Amino acid sequence: MSSPVGVLAVQGDFEKHLQAVADVGRTGMEVRTPEDLARVDRLILPGGESTTVGLLLQRYGLGEAIRRAAAEGMPLWGTCMGMILLAKEIEARRQFTLGLMDIAVRRNAFGAQVHSFEDAVELDGFERPLLGVFIRAPIVVRTGPEVQVLARYGDRIVAVRQGVRLGTSFHPELTEDRRLHEWFCRW
Repeated sequence: MSSPVGVLAVQGDFEKHLQAVADVGRTGMEVRTPEDLARVDRLILPGGESTTVGLLLQRYGLGEAIRRAAAEGMPLWGTCMGMILLAKEIEARRQFTLGLMDIAVRRNAFGAQVHSFEDAVELDGFERPLLGVFIRAPIVVRTGPEVQVLARYGDRIVAVRQGVRLGTSFHPELTEDRRLHEWFCRW
C-alpha cells in the first residue's frame, strides 16, 4: 500500500486538491507540520497567498522539512502560489521561497483577481488540452538548463518540470479534468 499524497494545508485551496487526489484513487492527507510531511510520499503545494504561506512555513519549520524531503527525492507540485514558493527567484520581490526549482517567476502576471480567466492549455505529453483556470496567476520568466517547459499560454510559460518537481500557473484542481493529478500521482 502506498503512502498518502500530501497537500500543504496551511492556507489556500487545499480541499480541492484533496478531492482531486481521491478522484484518481489515492488517499490524500493534509500537511501542516514536519511530522505530517514525513507520512506522505509526495506533496502538492496549492494556490493561496505566497507571502503569508512563506511566513507560516518558516515559523513552523515546514519550509526546511520540505527542502529536506525534496533533497531525498520527494515529488513536489506547486500550483499557482505553490509554483511561486518552489521558485528560486521572484521577479522584483524579496520574499521567502523554497528555492527548489531553477526558475524565476512573475507574480500576478495576468493581472488582478478581476482579470481571472479560463482557457485551454496544451501540455506536452497530453493528447487533449487541459482547461487552465488562471487566478492572479504567475508566469515563469526564466528557466535553468534542467527545467523543461511543458506549456505556454501565448508566449508566457505556464507549466514547467524539473525532475520530480512540477509547477503550474493554473489550477487544475478547480476543473473536473483529473489527468494532471493522475500523472503526478504516478511518479
